[in-house]
Amino acid sequence: MSGIDLNPFQELLTQQGIAPLEAMAWNKQNAFSIRIGIPIEGSVHENRVALSPEAVKLLVLNGHEIIIESNAGTRAGFSDVDYIMAGASVTNDSDQIWQSEVVIKIAAPTLLELEFCKPEICLISCANYTSLNAKIIDKINLKKLMAIGLEYVEDNSGGLPFVQMMAEITGQLVLPIACHILSSQQIAGTLLGNVTGVPPINLVLLGSGQVVEQVSKAAWQAGIQVQVFDKDIYKLQRLKQALGFPIITQVIDSENLAFALKNAQVIVGALRSESGVTTCIVTEEMVSNLNPGTLIMDVCIDQGGCFETSEITNLSNPIYTKYDIIHYCVPNIASKVGKTSSLAISNLLISFLLKAGKTGGIEEMLWQGKSFMKGIYCYKGHVTQKNIGFLFNKPVKDIQLLLLSKG
Repeated sequence: MSGIDLNPFQELLTQQGIAPLEAMAWNKQNAFSIRIGIPIEGSVHENRVALSPEAVKLLVLNGHEIIIESNAGTRAGFSDVDYIMAGASVTNDSDQIWQSEVVIKIAAPTLLELEFCKPEICLISCANYTSLNAKIIDKINLKKLMAIGLEYVEDNSGGLPFVQMMAEITGQLVLPIACHILSSQQIAGTLLGNVTGVPPINLVLLGSGQVVEQVSKAAWQAGIQVQVFDKDIYKLQRLKQALGFPIITQVIDSENLAFALKNAQVIVGALRSESGVTTCIVTEEMVSNLNPGTLIMDVCIDQGGCFETSEITNLSNPIYTKYDIIHYCVPNIASKVGKTSSLAISNLLISFLLKAGKTGGIEEMLWQGKSFMKGIYCYKGHVTQKNIGFLFNKPVKDIQLLLLSKG
């Protein structure tokens, strides 16, 4: 398309198919302007921000108004000046943020945040069940919000792009974190592998998704022995094909799993469930029988975890010991690299927001891009996501029928 002057960031998005050239050409005269608010994250353990300055610049160029709370991007490496230069308004008044047509944050909303929230707006955030509760769901519905959970958003192929992106980042962080913990002075100093004449550690991975794929690649490069367990033989076959190198894979059963765990130095639990709640695989008794000093990393703790002894920790205090077994149970590991994670999230959100402006607003866009429609878990007073309804004992209504009745 001639006549379009793209900056390097826009060109990169276009090359990746994230934002088409037509979206880049959409100008202030014909765009549907959306007022988007970005609040500062209340938790000191959440370093991510929903939109990068470059994403803000692109949205502003397309006629949208961005208002961001002061210091919202600081922990991700973005200053208030960066956002001002990108065209955003920066404020210390959180009320202004929560009066926007669309509010985007990372962590699930709290009851206090919802008190400030303007009724009938669109709220985009994470929606993991360990952060939500029945009172929060009731408040969302009382405000008649359109609440979109990033974990539930699908792409055109039925994948979960937010989950996959964060899993890819988490998977690359697992071994460096494990190495740091095991090599600390308090824990006798263990290096994971690749030392001539010294056998590598035994690593057991529970699950066969993106986290396990990334950990397996890193382990292969480090010469670490890996065993992968999953309930689904077809997922294990997919993993072997994706990796392209031999690994030991087994279907979970009590005898083989217990033996592998007993001989492991690091155990990573990455079994995610479509229901939103991970099934407990490793019982407390099995944990108590592990060798002292074994490291458990439960990266699906945001879904409840797959170890019976797992309890949520945070980036400031990530580990605790039970039965002489070290537990690392941080739910937002990707937040450890706040800038990288924020850029990845921006890439996901920018195409959605640009398309919403082009098609006439959020609800109109949902009909043309139904992948984001599947991310809606509450809509105008009703729960629309079956997992949320099941977890918090709420009746569920079909989002498409609700949108049709509105029209």
